[in-house]
Amino acid sequence: MAGEAWYLLEQPPVVGELLLDGAEGRHAATVRRTRVGERIVLTDGAGAVGSGVVLSVEKSSLVARVDEVRAEPRPAVTVTVVQALPKGERSDLVVELLTEAGVDAVVPWQAARCVARWEGPKAAKGVAKWRTIARESAKQARRPWIPAVAELADTAEVVRLIAAADLALVLHEAADAPGAALTDVDWPVAAEVVLVVGPEGGVAPQEIERFTAAGARTVRLGPQVLRTSTAGAVALGALGVLARRW
Repeated sequence: MAGEAWYLLEQPPVVGELLLDGAEGRHAATVRRTRVGERIVLTDGAGAVGSGVVLSVEKSSLVARVDEVRAEPRPAVTVTVVQALPKGERSDLVVELLTEAGVDAVVPWQAARCVARWEGPKAAKGVAKWRTIARESAKQARRPWIPAVAELADTAEVVRLIAAADLALVLHEAADAPGAALTDVDWPVAAEVVLVVGPEGGVAPQEIERFTAAGARTVRLGPQVLRTSTAGAVALGALGVLARRW
């Protein structure tokens, strides 16, 4: 299925003939110019993946015969990234990168030092846009699972997430104590992990205090200081190997 186009369904795919219409059908027929006989992949974004062959193509839809369906389980170690709001166009980039790197859930966080402010209707608009980007990026990356994007969180809500997690880490460039490197973490076989990525100005001292009091540990990703829009994706790449997610 590696080279086949992926399309999202509202329901899990099943073996047999299937009509792909709506936005996905129009994209397949008009944008990708899918032809009869091509193989495509259909997924509900919740782990169900079907592979089939195109039987007919109309102006804004197609019919495919699904001949194989499989269920893709979630990784044993799941990662929720609490992402401080980036500014400008990097707000879109961060969700793309996190999704491509395999994040399981994203929580937008209004940190104390965020330059970007999501207030009132802007918060709902921002969350909706992140959800759309996560959906499209997951399809582009051929992911069976679309990462969930939560409502905008404040620091108190992040504290509660940390307290409920099996393991919570805060990326912090000043974490220099022995055992503070990401590679020093003793990864459990199965766990729900929360990874906190601060804003460009860094996580405020009072936020660090609240997070560590709730059970988080500060870790250093590496010798370089990364932008908030790239740090989470780089960390997820490392976790893919360290936590045996890949």
